[in-house]
Amino acid sequence: MVVAAFVAPFLLEATTRFVATAAALPGVRLAVITSEPAERLPPVLKERLDGHWRVDDAFDPRQLAEAVTGLGRQMGRVERLVGALEQLQVPLAHVREALGIEGMDVRTALNVRDKARMKSVLHAAGVPCARHQLVTNPGEALSFADAVGFPLVAKPPAGAGAQATYRLDDPAALRSWLAAIPPGPDAPGLLEEFLVGEEHTFDSITIGGQTVWSSVSDYLPPPLEVLRNPWIQWTVLLPRAMTSPAYEGIWSAGPAALRALGVRDALTHMEWFRRPDGSVAISEVGARPPGAQITSMLGYVHNVDFYQVWAELVLLGRFDPPERSFAAGTAYLRGQGRGRVRAVHGAEKLQAELGHLVVEARLPQPGQPASSSYEGEGYVIVRDPDTGVVQEALRRIVTGIRVELVEQE
Repeated sequence: MVVAAFVAPFLLEATTRFVATAAALPGVRLAVITSEPAERLPPVLKERLDGHWRVDDAFDPRQLAEAVTGLGRQMGRVERLVGALEQLQVPLAHVREALGIEGMDVRTALNVRDKARMKSVLHAAGVPCARHQLVTNPGEALSFADAVGFPLVAKPPAGAGAQATYRLDDPAALRSWLAAIPPGPDAPGLLEEFLVGEEHTFDSITIGGQTVWSSVSDYLPPPLEVLRNPWIQWTVLLPRAMTSPAYEGIWSAGPAALRALGVRDALTHMEWFRRPDGSVAISEVGARPPGAQITSMLGYVHNVDFYQVWAELVLLGRFDPPERSFAAGTAYLRGQGRGRVRAVHGAEKLQAELGHLVVEARLPQPGQPASSSYEGEGYVIVRDPDTGVVQEALRRIVTGIRVELVEQE
């Protein structure tokens, strides 16, 4: 029996699903470390968890270490310490090293969390990635812009999910960014070359330092374009076959990047570009399950519960490569305007025409506040053995559904 602790700062829906799936695994006794009090645990967790420890700050390694030690007195020595959020990976690594728990070490966690450090490691290993510089003052930023040219991408060194990421098209945009988020020695900013081309993911499982399974998906349009245009309804496609010539370069570059970063046993989420000349450039790597419904889609294309696949990997060290039998895709529904959802137009007609392809959906509801996330107010996931059928369904959904927002009176 493996005794494990799952760190989940706040038990939102997606996190609760990860925790509940892990807690249901045979051979695992699971406790949760969270900022939520025991009485606020969702019923599905109250039924399955073997322990609970509340902390004020679930990102503080000291508090996490105290929680793990306390749980050890209650349940026996904690043998696995895990979390699904990217922001947790470095704190978790510090606690593992301090308490002698198996899992990703601090050096590797920093490599995949600090984006400037990540690209320096990749560049030193000869893995193609965007040119970049960590800047602490306007002079460094202007010098980098002179050397690389515009457009540029500005982001925090430890960002996640395209948060606080901006495209800077000219010197005026750079000066505005410097004024709004002034970099300094204690809070540097990261500037990168703006990569041009098709953007994809490379989601993979590494065991003992070897990539044993991988999957590619396609963004349309790229996430940065989605961030710049809040009205765009976008898609992620997981094709059934991984044989497209467009993916050829990532089969070597992806595993090479993970080896350079020191990843040994993990599910990782990588974003990469295929440039117009066909070459590959790695954008970012996260040592955690993918977001934006991609974890769910990985389950749909392989006809498995991929939340369970991840839980078995990180808690039991077990992974059986699944067979890919379907293509799947998600259309993200985003409102036009501001305020709250007033109406959703076109959904009934498309339900009648495409409903047999839909495997999961969350349609925006009237009165629902506009989302602050680039994922939008709702989504629809479709699946079919034929990739072309899924592509056409996604196109019809994003062009046929309109989410109307209205200002509050």
